[in-house]
Amino acid sequence: MIKTPILSDSQIAEFQRDGYVVCRGAFNTEETDTITTWATEVEELPELPGKQWVFHEESALDGSDLINRIEYISPFHSGFASLTENLRHAAGQLLGDDAVLFKEKINFKMPGGGGFEPHQDSQAGWEVYASNFITAMICIDEATVENGCLEIAAGENKRGLIRGMEPLTANDTSDMNFIAVPTRPGDMVLFDAYTPHRSAPNPTTEQRRVYYATYNRASEGDHIERYYADKRKNFPPDIERDPDREYVYKV
Repeated sequence: MIKTPILSDSQIAEFQRDGYVVCRGAFNTEETDTITTWATEVEELPELPGKQWVFHEESALDGSDLINRIEYISPFHSGFASLTENLRHAAGQLLGDDAVLFKEKINFKMPGGGGFEPHQDSQAGWEVYASNFITAMICIDEATVENGCLEIAAGENKRGLIRGMEPLTANDTSDMNFIAVPTRPGDMVLFDAYTPHRSAPNPTTEQRRVYYATYNRASEGDHIERYYADKRKNFPPDIERDPDREYVYKV
């Protein structure tokens, strides 16, 4: 049984100040082991059209094929379906409303896996669905500076949307102070859709898996099916792609 994390007043205040909050030990060892088992189960599911969305990348170490991330998991895995329910309360505390799941994924960042350039989640056109979002990141494997942990620019969410549908530029981020946020298995980090964040590649020999579940205010609608239908048109999972078409990951 995975407990429902409940944020304290001080954690909510920290989020309101910085645009993110780190919750150390949000899940105990037994719960974390369960989530880790679930992540392995998802990785081992057959990769089929119409099922969970699997994306690959080429290893920078040896050129081998790696799983980069898996999205749209909970319809095909009861464990993650229950976890998304457990996380709704904390997301709702920060949204000031009941929360509804918008999207989810596991970022695998295996040895040789790439990083993520500085961005705001809202840049990917999310404003057409809702006004803001809360993402809960659950650490599965220890995330360190060496293997590409999350880095966050505190307080920059107050600037709102900086640039839509394209990556942040060096000029956009020149005055931002990105803070490395190393996490251990069972830690949780929550941040909103306007909080700039990034992570470096993983040149180590150990994988660095993290689970992300993103929520919007229930009063602004339930958009998960629409979101994935829209995304399928432009950036479908690898197994559903037309080999004669080029797909570009914009943000």
